[in-house]
Amino acid sequence: MKTQIKNFIGGRFVEPASGKWLDDINPATGEIIAQVPDSDANDIASAAQAAQAAFPTWSSLPAAERAGHMNRLADWIERNLDSLAQAECDDNGKTLRLARTLEIPRAVTNFRFFAAMALTWSSESHATPDAIQYTLRQPLGVVACISPWNLPLYLFTWKIAPALAAGNCVIGKPSEITPLTAFMLCKGVEECGWPAGVLNVVHGSGAATGEALVAHSAIRAVSFTGGTKTGARIAALLAPRFVKASLELGGKNPNIIFADCDYERMLNTTIRSSFSNQGQVCLCGSRILIQRSIYDRFRADFLKRAASMIVGDPLDDKSELGAVVSRPHMEKILGCIDLAKKEGGKVLVGGQQIRLTGRCAGGFFIAPTVIEGLGPECRTNQEEIFGPVVTLQPFDDLDDAIVLANATRYGLSASVWTSDTNKALVCGEQIAAGVVWVNSWLVRDLRTPFGGTRESGVGREGGVEAMRFFTESKNVCIQRH
Repeated sequence: MKTQIKNFIGGRFVEPASGKWLDDINPATGEIIAQVPDSDANDIASAAQAAQAAFPTWSSLPAAERAGHMNRLADWIERNLDSLAQAECDDNGKTLRLARTLEIPRAVTNFRFFAAMALTWSSESHATPDAIQYTLRQPLGVVACISPWNLPLYLFTWKIAPALAAGNCVIGKPSEITPLTAFMLCKGVEECGWPAGVLNVVHGSGAATGEALVAHSAIRAVSFTGGTKTGARIAALLAPRFVKASLELGGKNPNIIFADCDYERMLNTTIRSSFSNQGQVCLCGSRILIQRSIYDRFRADFLKRAASMIVGDPLDDKSELGAVVSRPHMEKILGCIDLAKKEGGKVLVGGQQIRLTGRCAGGFFIAPTVIEGLGPECRTNQEEIFGPVVTLQPFDDLDDAIVLANATRYGLSASVWTSDTNKALVCGEQIAAGVVWVNSWLVRDLRTPFGGTRESGVGREGGVEAMRFFTESKNVCIQRH
């Protein structure tokens, strides 16, 4: 039986006002597994009304009480980890192992971390001989959190947790492609006895539901993760109303490999940073830049590893790659591979759809793909593919590496592999990226700022940065008589 997902507004599960629904498809099987509300401006208006009504009470709760609600929901996620991981696997096509060991546990961590921040969040005071000035950091009101399909619960909770901890009420819109775990989370909110209207979740397409949400006059901030084109549209809608925006957008991230690196450690991590979650992570390194003196060695070793990766049923523990998220996305990725060939690139391994048998005969699987022979100016090295596709490019020295690393309009992340501290320092300073990992990849500390530069976005999330984004600072000056 197909699941009928409903919106969660004012503490109740409700059908879309339009009575219209979208299909939710399991990308590993191609089968419809759920019906998703095709919500419109009427549903957004209802959610905004519920959130506005809840805001005075929620914002005035002692921080310890807000933190208590969040920690109880984290407990609920832990109790339901297996069912949430299964839903994430069915909805997204990712391997069950990845969902169970990384993504659902990270949702728990997001709530616990920001629950703790609610208790330790403080502001400054400045004393002078004749006055004291202090800063109030007050919640904004109703905020919108719009999350993508690649890490559904992971990134949804990454947005809503700081917003709630700061005292705001939230209207969340998960991707209509992967709505299951956000819907399940609302059941947790209900079971944990959260006040009605504090968290509202409205499902639907970006063009209809998302645009109506961003355009609603009650919204005082928007946190969005997704494509650069959509981010530009959101910014255009918000600018005339002077509404805050945190936009984490696309990337074309370089992995920079110097000859003096710890080779085996680098190789193991580069395979992971290239193809994790079928390459559908905004932080995946899709441009691999290799110092020319070790290019041939790396090429041979990397191709051997990539060719041996197991693409299979996400429920099988042996599978290293599952399905990409949808048929249209699969076709887009395959189109990008065809473009690379037309641009003169050589596909060294992969490059094709993988057709499985049995349960996954109708699924959307692509072989890990490695391409060489393309310069930095070609579209393949300029445009985000967001799939299991990487390119190889040689470089000569440090200066050459930095030029190649910065040769796109994006600037989200980079990985640098070297045993030379000076090279690491120069790369960290000169590479245009919001995050630079040295001899590592995806090592995250939730206290640190996260976000991109250039067309990879504006604003920062994480730790104090997130709490500042979801609050308004006010200076109060009291002068002595």
